[in-house]
Parts: sequence; structure tokens; C-alpha cells
Amino acid sequence: MSIGIINAFVVKYMRTIEMVGVLMRVFSFSLVSWLGPDSPFLFVWIFNTVDATMLSWCSVLKRDNAYSVLNVFWIMVGVIGILRAGNMIH
Repeated sequence: MSIGIINAFVVKYMRTIEMVGVLMRVFSFSLVSWLGPDSPFLFVWIFNTVDATMLSWCSVLKRDNAYSVLNVFWIMVGVIGILRAGNMIH
């Protein structure tokens, strides 16, 4: 599948993708807030990294530099969180 086809899909459904990404972010942080130390941290970090990827893609296509930086930062934080939650780094 070509990147152009994916970009066209994202542009066509951008508002929906952004809303799903935001709701995913709210859900993942709510889960941590409610469950505290009993949270499924690996799941939360994977879920949060997926939503950050969705939101980054939208913000890059919209040429929104501030949100692009913010969401790409969350991808990096998410990767570190996944590695830590999966006991791959300490």
C-alpha cells in the first residue's frame, strides 16, 4: 500500500481519526488514574503510542508544527514506556 493512498485516507477521515486518537489518550490516562499501580502498563503504553502515531500523522499532514512536535514526543515517550513496561530496559 502506497504512502499516498494512506495519506489520502487519513485526510479524508482526519476528524474521525483525531477524535478516536484523543479518546484513546483520555482512556489510557484514565485507566492509569483509576487503577494506579495495578494498571496494565504495557497495554497502556502500547495504546498510548498508537494514539500518538495517529495524532502525529494527522498533525503532520495538517502542517501543524506544535502538535506534530507534541505527538512525536509522545511516540518517543511511548516507545520508552513500552520497553520499560516489558522489562526490556530498566
